[in-house]
Amino acid sequence: MKLSTCIYQFFDQYLPHIKGSSQQTLKTYRDTFTLFLPFAAKYLSIKIESLRLEHLSADLILAFLNYLESDRNNAASTRNHRLAAIKSLAKMIRFMYPDKRKIAETILSIPQKRAQKQLIGFLYPDEILNVFESVDLNKKEGFRNYTILHLLYDSGARASEVAALNLDYFDPQNSTLAILGKGNRYRLIELWPKTTALIKRYIAKYRTKPKLLYQHRLFINQRGIEFTRHGIYRLCRKYLTKTLSPKRLKHINPAHSFRHSCAIRMLSSAEPISNIKNRLGHENVQSTMVYLQLDLARRRKVQNKFIEYTQANLSYDPKIEELMDWENKEEILTWLDSL
Repeated sequence: MKLSTCIYQFFDQYLPHIKGSSQQTLKTYRDTFTLFLPFAAKYLSIKIESLRLEHLSADLILAFLNYLESDRNNAASTRNHRLAAIKSLAKMIRFMYPDKRKIAETILSIPQKRAQKQLIGFLYPDEILNVFESVDLNKKEGFRNYTILHLLYDSGARASEVAALNLDYFDPQNSTLAILGKGNRYRLIELWPKTTALIKRYIAKYRTKPKLLYQHRLFINQRGIEFTRHGIYRLCRKYLTKTLSPKRLKHINPAHSFRHSCAIRMLSSAEPISNIKNRLGHENVQSTMVYLQLDLARRRKVQNKFIEYTQANLSYDPKIEELMDWENKEEILTWLDSL
């Protein structure tokens, strides 16, 4: 059997219709096989169209994984992600072609490489406050960015989840927000009063008029289209760069640091681990348990100041009230990557 036939079935039938995988998963797996197929053809000295299912051996796959590390300078974690994509293909082979089960089992038996765990790059409450204060509300996009930063820290949502928010996901009467997370699973979270007020004002006064195809999206960029996760990432990096030292930034993922900080805040406030799991949208509680390994130094004064700040009524926030005159500001065009 030709390997190309399996690849077509994998992306056309198995992933979207049998497993119900997201578009992001399809794109990630696509990148893996875009690298793997040319490598396999070169390794076996044949053409890509001549590759057969029987060519999938442990030697070939291990050679590919070693190539990723040695020639492409990929980290062990990236190597493991590529292997996971190939193992997913093996699961399809085992399911759809029982007579090829031995090939599938050989692939599935390849172990992942142990990788050094990265530090959890979270921000302390005083650093979060400095990030908020670094936003220039004189600029037209300032209030939108200010709202997104608050929402990231309050909700613990991923950058991709914030980018994918729709207007009808937000319920201002009940101060709740529905978030569509991994595996197409929704979760409903309660927002702080300040975050709710910020989103309401953003929608009422400062949301850019969207183009027809993007009218349903909550956050709109200067071009009138939806944000991407890369756009959220760049937004976070912009303000973190303003407030943190290069050394501090080294081990911090700009967008994900707000998610980690949300978890740490909840843990410091003695929230049950199940509440943290549900807010972050973790499928498995083991993903949440990593935060229990942190030795947290409590900063009572800053923590109390931050709680007071987040519970404040928006209409009495003097900084926002003084800087909200943007009627004559020029629109600033921002280039955003498309997925």
